[in-house]
Amino acid sequence: MIEKFERAAEEAGFVLDASQIAAAERLSALAAELTGRRRFFGGKQPRGVYVWGPVGRGKSWLTGVFYEALPVRNKRRVHFHEFFREFHAVYARHRKERNACDLAVAELLSDCRLLFFDEFHVHDPGDAMMMGRVLTSLFDQKVTLVTTSNYPPDGLLPNPVYHHMFEPTIKLLEGNLDVLEVAGPQDYRAESTTGAARSQFQRGAYIWPGTEQQLREAGLEPPTDGERQRIDIGGRDLVARAVRDDLVWFDFHELCDERTSTIDYLGLADRFGTWVLSGLPELTSGSRDAAQRFANLVDVLCDRDAKLYLVADGPLADCLRGDALPIDINRTASRLMLLPGSATPGATRATRQA
Repeated sequence: MIEKFERAAEEAGFVLDASQIAAAERLSALAAELTGRRRFFGGKQPRGVYVWGPVGRGKSWLTGVFYEALPVRNKRRVHFHEFFREFHAVYARHRKERNACDLAVAELLSDCRLLFFDEFHVHDPGDAMMMGRVLTSLFDQKVTLVTTSNYPPDGLLPNPVYHHMFEPTIKLLEGNLDVLEVAGPQDYRAESTTGAARSQFQRGAYIWPGTEQQLREAGLEPPTDGERQRIDIGGRDLVARAVRDDLVWFDFHELCDERTSTIDYLGLADRFGTWVLSGLPELTSGSRDAAQRFANLVDVLCDRDAKLYLVADGPLADCLRGDALPIDINRTASRLMLLPGSATPGATRATRQA
């Protein structure tokens, strides 16, 4: 399979660096194990692969090439957040059973033998505890896991107050997966010139400070007070500034300062493909929880290939600054930098006030 990686890189216009080659070789070996005869005649379960490193180094691209080229049917690729949303829904039906977690995993994956999680990260301690049970069930049911992350396993759930709670799960990951760092010198996403750096957020725009003229130039009619609408999501109401067919318009305060969750964002993304989020402040002035919710929202919208119009109080560099930012803000910034208008040359606090 290594030739497929080299060919895909050539078609995308770049050459594999040393860390990408090492990852490609390990993924090629895994492909051989998954498709070899021993796999179907009681052979040992292949070890999975955990690919981590900074944003834009080609982790998702490498694992995507592997997944698409792997000639097996019983495989599944799913974003981490999507899988756990499905899991919670199925788990609720089995929760009275003693082995509810095992039953839910078996129902979700059926005969799946290879599961691919993209963007694996853990911040919520409640999710972390359930995740340990799910991973144990996955490995007990002989599912091989491949995942990408911006963190090494021992960097997951980084909050020092809770990190010790996740240490057994870290050992579980390290015991079942080969950990590979992909951290070459080139940030392909920042350059955005190759297939490895393709971003869904090349649609939409970053708009600041968001005057009515700027909004109309972007094709957005400013919402009126009469367009405010309550949207039921998960049994409670969220207030949108406007709902227009496939477009939903939220204020940052209404969506991120409230106790919303990634599950809420996934439900909304099922219904709306075009988003306007207005009032993005300089995050240093807000709460860490609101900043983390914003980062989670960006993850969901990017992975869903949504069109995002982000209306901010200032340049992106000013907004994504401060001590209240989530640890993985680099991933958020990397994605938002590809919104047209987000990297205006010379955009500073001074030019905004001029």
